[in-house]
Amino acid sequence: MPDVSIKEVAKLAGVSIATVSRCINNPEKVTEKTRLRVREAIVETGYSPNTLAQSFRRGRTNLIMVVLPSIGDPFFTAVMRGVRTAAKAKGYSVIIEETQHNTMTDDEIGAMLVSRQTDGIILLATMSPFGSEVLSAKSRRRVPVVVGCEKVSPELADLPSVHVDNVAAARDATNYLISQGHKRIGMIYGQESSLLTEDRELGYRAAMKAAKLPLKDGWVVPGQLSISGARQATRELLKQPDRPTAIFCANDEMAMGCMHEVKAAGLGVPEDVSVIGFDDIRYAEVMDPPLTTISQPTEEIGERVMNRLCRRIEEGRGDGNGDSQIVPHDLVVRKSVGKPSG
Repeated sequence: MPDVSIKEVAKLAGVSIATVSRCINNPEKVTEKTRLRVREAIVETGYSPNTLAQSFRRGRTNLIMVVLPSIGDPFFTAVMRGVRTAAKAKGYSVIIEETQHNTMTDDEIGAMLVSRQTDGIILLATMSPFGSEVLSAKSRRRVPVVVGCEKVSPELADLPSVHVDNVAAARDATNYLISQGHKRIGMIYGQESSLLTEDRELGYRAAMKAAKLPLKDGWVVPGQLSISGARQATRELLKQPDRPTAIFCANDEMAMGCMHEVKAAGLGVPEDVSVIGFDDIRYAEVMDPPLTTISQPTEEIGERVMNRLCRRIEEGRGDGNGDSQIVPHDLVVRKSVGKPSG
């Protein structure tokens, strides 16, 4: 419909003409809800002000959506640097959907898929906010999806992914504590519904079992992937009659909360309790003491998932073959781990 005006699009979407213009030219400056309304109106009216709107009608937007738990998480910030670098090189723009560990409604994601708001989706965690039904094979043929940072769930097993071997990495972290002489080792894990949490706990338990070390009740506690959650978890661990001499935290933010709470209890790190983390976020080396942790190649993960997604878009493939790319991890030894005091 070549004679459709931007005024008609604005009227249908219930917004101003200026808002329609921003949605087309600077979508990052407009709320997600408004973008959805405007882009649905563009599709419905056939409005074609420029090459971007024309790309909507052809089914291409040059936009990628990245779904992540928290924008403020320093680990995901580092991964996003890699995503943006690769996206820029390929001529794509990136929009972010922050779940805050919650879920999007079927209506929200359905509107996005129907309006072809994005050419592809990167999931930086397989606690999918879309649900397995929305990411069915039919939907994936329309919108390619690549998973980053952890393995895919059984329901999404045919999606390609890029991640470290979380089981092996957690096993390495626990084995390092064992090598320093620790026998009473606790763990603060993330969220029970997370595959990442599951794998890191599996690695911890495998190392403890191989070393024939006890796993007492109350030594594995949830920290909700947050500093506050880890502080509560640490208080629980320190209350144990035979408290752990070392604690493995499933991410560095929880390690920060753990170290704070150990000191608040009048104990020293690592003199009384050793602490090891996971991710090697930018704060790890300036903690007091500097944190021993597992390092992931965050920017490489971001670049790889973006490049894999671009290939799928260019090939016109929304379905997957379930292949995973495993990237290497490293144990970074600093000052938060020492010999057990007793």
